[in-house]
Amino acid sequence: MAKNNKLELVTKGLIKENPVLRLVLGTCPTLATSTMAINGLGMGVAATFVLVCSNIAISALRKIIPDKVRIPAYITVIAGFVTIVQMIVKAFLPALDTALGVFLPLIVVNCIILGRAEAFASKNTVVDSALDGLGMGLGFTLTLTLMGSIREFLGSGSIFGFAIPGMDKFALSVMTSAPGGFLIFGVLMAAAVKLELANPSKLGDGSGCAGGCMGCPYACGKEPEGGNA
Repeated sequence: MAKNNKLELVTKGLIKENPVLRLVLGTCPTLATSTMAINGLGMGVAATFVLVCSNIAISALRKIIPDKVRIPAYITVIAGFVTIVQMIVKAFLPALDTALGVFLPLIVVNCIILGRAEAFASKNTVVDSALDGLGMGLGFTLTLTLMGSIREFLGSGSIFGFAIPGMDKFALSVMTSAPGGFLIFGVLMAAAVKLELANPSKLGDGSGCAGGCMGCPYACGKEPEGGNA
C-alpha cells in the first residue's frame, strides 16, 4: 500500500469515516461518557488502545481463526484487551473508573471495535489494521473529547475540571443531561457533513464517487464510469 494510502488509513477516521459522526457507531457510550471533557478523553483513549491491539491480534490470526467461529473469537480477543484496560484504569485512575462505570467493560461489545475487526482487520495486514484502528480510535477520541468539552463548558462552566470565571452564572444544566447530549451530537454531525461536502473532490478517486451516484447525498455532479450504480 502506498505511503499516502497508509496516511489515509489514519486520517479517514477523523472526518470522512468518523465512527461516531459519519458511521453513527458507538452512540450509547458517546452520549453517556461525554458529560465532561476528561471522561470523554479517558473513554476515547481506552477504546483506541483496544481498537489498535485487537486489530493487530485479529489480523495476525485471521488465517488461523475458523470462519464459523470468527465472531466469538473476535469478542474473546477484544475482551482480553478490555480486561487489561480495566485493570490499568482501576489501579491508576480510580476516579475515571468510577466516572465511566459500566461503559468501560462494555467496550467489549462496542460496535466500532467489533465492526473494524470484521470489516477490516480480518481482511488486511497487521500494519494496515493497526493504522486503521489508530485512525478510528483518534476519530472516536476527538469526538468524545470535543463533545465533553462543549457540554462541560455550557453545562458546568468549566473545561477539564477547571472553572471558567463567571461562566457558572450562565451554566445550563440541561447540557450535562441526555437532551443536551443529543443536541450537541446533532450539531457536530451536521458540522461533519458540512466539512465533507465542502470538499466533494475527496470523496472519490477523481472519476466520481467511490460507491456510485444513485442515492448519493453529495452534490459533486460527477458520475462514475458506466453510469449510475
